[in-house]
Amino acid sequence: MSCALCATDTGLTPYPVTGGPDGASVSLCATCAEQITGTPEPEHWRCLAASMWSEDTPTQVMAARMLTRLSDHDWARELSEQLWLEDDTRKWVENIAEDAGGNETGHRDSNGVPLALGDTVVLIKDLTVKGANFTAKRGTAVRGIALVHDNPTQIEGRVEGQRIVILTEFVKKR
Repeated sequence: MSCALCATDTGLTPYPVTGGPDGASVSLCATCAEQITGTPEPEHWRCLAASMWSEDTPTQVMAARMLTRLSDHDWARELSEQLWLEDDTRKWVENIAEDAGGNETGHRDSNGVPLALGDTVVLIKDLTVKGANFTAKRGTAVRGIALVHDNPTQIEGRVEGQRIVILTEFVKKR
């Protein structure tokens, strides 16, 4: 048996795949499990090019979620665009408002709606982007957001080709 994502065969543990059928899990190595909950090292995740095509649905879900999380890298965006999933599997990928412990992440938009990794949000006011010399206009859609793990008032997203941090009070979920 090997890690569902990177194919390493040492130190495997079951990892729950939330948002889908109860008890769904994948076997992951310590490196993958640690990076899923922490800061991912992009080079480690190039293995998703193989695991995203797994016939095991929970493995597909985890691969798709990591590709979304790594969407600021060209190779991850390209892989994500190639990935075809059944409708039920796609819904499972997007159903991640809860973390692995089953608790809400605490990230909420300006209307109090829970935000999840990969959501699309819309800016509700013009925002001056510090250090980038542009203003993100009201109504701009930010696709494939990432949650700032240690701060529930912040998300990350791409606006005009720049990866920026946005306060949740200035967005609404689409």
